Amino acid sequence: MLPGFSLTLGATLFYLGLIVLLPLGAMLAKAGGLGPQEFFKAAFNARALATYRVTLLSAFEATCFNACVGLLFAWVLGRYDFPGRRLVDAIVDLPFAMPTAVAGLALTAVFAPNGWLGQYLEPLGIKIAHAQPGIAIAMAFTSLPFVVRSIQPVIEDLEQETEEAARLMGAKELQIFRRVIFPAILPSLLAGASLAFARSLGEFGAIIFIAGNRPMETEISALLIFIRLEEYEFGGATAIATTVLLTSFLLMLATNLAQAWHQRYLSRD
Repeated sequence: MLPGFSLTLGATLFYLGLIVLLPLGAMLAKAGGLGPQEFFKAAFNARALATYRVTLLSAFEATCFNACVGLLFAWVLGRYDFPGRRLVDAIVDLPFAMPTAVAGLALTAVFAPNGWLGQYLEPLGIKIAHAQPGIAIAMAFTSLPFVVRSIQPVIEDLEQETEEAARLMGAKELQIFRRVIFPAILPSLLAGASLAFARSLGEFGAIIFIAGNRPMETEISALLIFIRLEEYEFGGATAIATTVLLTSFLLMLATNLAQAWHQRYLSRD
């Protein structure tokens, strides 16, 4: 039997403040001590803006890919029982357990100019390693489970009687998916995609092995933060980190608002 509401809420807020809010508050306080001019100079100089562009573009591409592929994976795992299903289910979670440095080395072994696939792509003029597409692939690799695990339980809980009723009324399979299934899974798809996007913004280990890390071209924000720390420019690192943090927070807030609006819209119907 769990203890009462007051005790559990107090313990939850205590650990939330200790583990999450205290470190973030310290970082924001450090950023606030820079002053507006120093903050904007550190956070929005040409090199920092280039890292935001590369990071956001790559995260957007990875999220769009994962939204489609993750939905497909979740549908197959949630609707069908086939030999090897548990193995596939476990492989989906592998990026969760795998160290990101290992993921980066694995991707480099595949897409490097002398890699398993890179040796065939390079003569065609398709450059993955040490280029922006490699960053997007690394982000997609590490963030795919967020989409699959957000959608799969919803698909498994869908009542198929509603779909059967739609078929009896003459609806085509595409119409059933568009009007019955997709509205039900849309909130979980938005949640999974936003988590994947936020995870991609903070990805580091898997990217540095495959990106080439060239300033203004393939350098991501997380790497620039690390470089600033190595240079003992703690203010600059904090300013960039704060910008990335606020971007992630605004994304999660927008996603939650979209989900709430969607739920209200469905309840009116």
